[in-house]
Amino acid sequence: MELKTQNNNKKMKNSEILELSTEELVARLSEERSTLTKLKFAHAVSAIENPTRITKVRKGIAQLNTELTKRKAASASEKN
Repeated sequence: MELKTQNNNKKMKNSEILELSTEELVARLSEERSTLTKLKFAHAVSAIENPTRITKVRKGIAQLNTELTKRKAASASEKN
């Protein structure tokens, strides 16, 4: 059973992440977390066709979190 995501298993480029607004980043982050949960359950029940997708989704979540943290730090430094 192979789950399809919106991006068809394509890694988001950093330039694409930078173009997203903060609200879009948060929405995308929740989508990716949901995808990761579904993949983990599917893999636990029966081996998924491409288990490296779990790693790719995890790395994508890390990229989104990194950009979100950068933006929060930038907004915090602007306030000071």
